[in-house]
Amino acid sequence: MLTMQQPEFIEIKTKDGLILPGLLYRAKRAQAAAIYLHGNGSSSVFYGESGNHPLAAALNKNGISVLFFNNRGAHIIKKLNVKQKRKTIRKPYGMAYEKIKECVPDIDGAISFLRKRGYKKFYLIGASTGANKICVYSFYKKDNEISKYVLLCGADDTGIYYHALGKSNFWKLLAKSKRKIKTGRGEEIIPELLPDIFSYLGFYDIANPNGDYNTFPFYEVIHKAKLSDKPLFRHFKSIKKPSLAVYGDQDEYAWGDVPRIVEILKRYQPKFDYKIIKGADHGFKGREKQLANIVANWLVKS
Repeated sequence: MLTMQQPEFIEIKTKDGLILPGLLYRAKRAQAAAIYLHGNGSSSVFYGESGNHPLAAALNKNGISVLFFNNRGAHIIKKLNVKQKRKTIRKPYGMAYEKIKECVPDIDGAISFLRKRGYKKFYLIGASTGANKICVYSFYKKDNEISKYVLLCGADDTGIYYHALGKSNFWKLLAKSKRKIKTGRGEEIIPELLPDIFSYLGFYDIANPNGDYNTFPFYEVIHKAKLSDKPLFRHFKSIKKPSLAVYGDQDEYAWGDVPRIVEILKRYQPKFDYKIIKGADHGFKGREKQLANIVANWLVKS
């Protein structure tokens, strides 16, 4: 039976003044630590994240501590205190306002926290949007301290919104969002997307085909749709470190064909390791222990 230490509540400080809460599951005498990046939507490492415990137990058993933390995109809307010089201001964050490139100071803050705790080796595990963030982080910080990456169920959010809204509505809303941002009204909530809650800033970041969020443009490849003017998978291709990509064969965001998704990724990164878990959905529900063992075994192999 897998066992683990009780988690320690911790706080991560980012260079731009945020304090982000997290849970540190420590393995005894460990010098290696994994950082877990949660997904989008209403995600939080404190609520409904049943996958935390199997993953933490499997990693701890293999001598790896693991840090789960709420990044600035946790929850749909969350006001946070931002410390700027001698004053503290309140700003809205959460999925509705998040810009994916902001993952860089979040991840750097997590690494800095772990380094101060004495850890020498770091791994990065990202689920859903967390997988996108690994690609973005690697793209902008090529000489980072991470040894290995684990990308779990990376999805094509840009393609999902293009498909859901339709060609005409998609481009209209993208153009409107750009205008709102330019006129200083980017933090307003988009009425056309209700009950889904997005600011114009957040939607433009997630839907812009030329933006950093568009790391897995599966829709463009599968449907031969010309959405982006930039090289496809440019962030994914930038990764130069050992990496593992894992999908469930029932992933509801994979355009109904997970093997094809994986084959597309292999064209751009043929040396990566790839796993498909039978019977698993986008959140690996009911397959958490299987996923945890795959990740732990892959991380400890030389």
